[in-house]
Amino acid sequence: MSLKKSRLALTLAFGMAIATPWAATAQAASLEEIKQRGQIRIAVANEIPYGYVDLSGEAKGAGPDVARQIMKQLGIDKIEWITTSFSSLIPGLRADHFDMVAAEMAILPERCKQVLFSEPNTSYGEGLLVAKGNPQDVHSYQDFAESDQKVAIMAGADQLEMLQALGVPDNRMVTISNNADAISTVSTGRATAYAATSLTVSELAKQSDRVEAAANFTDPVINGEPVRSWGGFTFAQESEDLRNAV
Repeated sequence: MSLKKSRLALTLAFGMAIATPWAATAQAASLEEIKQRGQIRIAVANEIPYGYVDLSGEAKGAGPDVARQIMKQLGIDKIEWITTSFSSLIPGLRADHFDMVAAEMAILPERCKQVLFSEPNTSYGEGLLVAKGNPQDVHSYQDFAESDQKVAIMAGADQLEMLQALGVPDNRMVTISNNADAISTVSTGRATAYAATSLTVSELAKQSDRVEAAANFTDPVINGEPVRSWGGFTFAQESEDLRNAV
């Protein structure tokens, strides 16, 4: 191989390594190894009220509150809380960037092919965050299949599959990276509404008088069944002993 081709091959290989840093699955620590180091790394997606870290650095929400008590029972005294985007939770587990996730992630078949889940410990329905006064008069996900209005979703969230199942085309969906962007996305008209869980919507509505939760919201019905999510703790596939202990 010529020097020029060798350099090209190295450059391409290096570029692929940078582009897909979490492509390979790293070896997760066992429960015994976690106990020996005396610390567990738990990730949240900064989503109120499921799991978030406040301005003082304290982890709060349904996931952290329960996880903290479980770790005490397991004899693990120290928790390192890690915040990341929702779409990075599963890749981060697979790359051993943390030991478990306490984001109350919905347990779905496609996710179960990539990670392990605990028993469900939360259940929640859906909602819509809209501009104050709900000027476009939207009250369900189905409304976006029957109009030219745009709806925002968070990257990696299961609202994408719900909207697709209802017939909402991709060009009517606006993807945002985190919940913090939802208020500005809706209040500036970039999207008519933000589709998220009912608890997420109600918490966002408290943060600004420019938005509100859509009243008289109707949960989506897919294949004849009303949609309801069941959330739990999430683990790497190699962490069965930790998952079982939890």
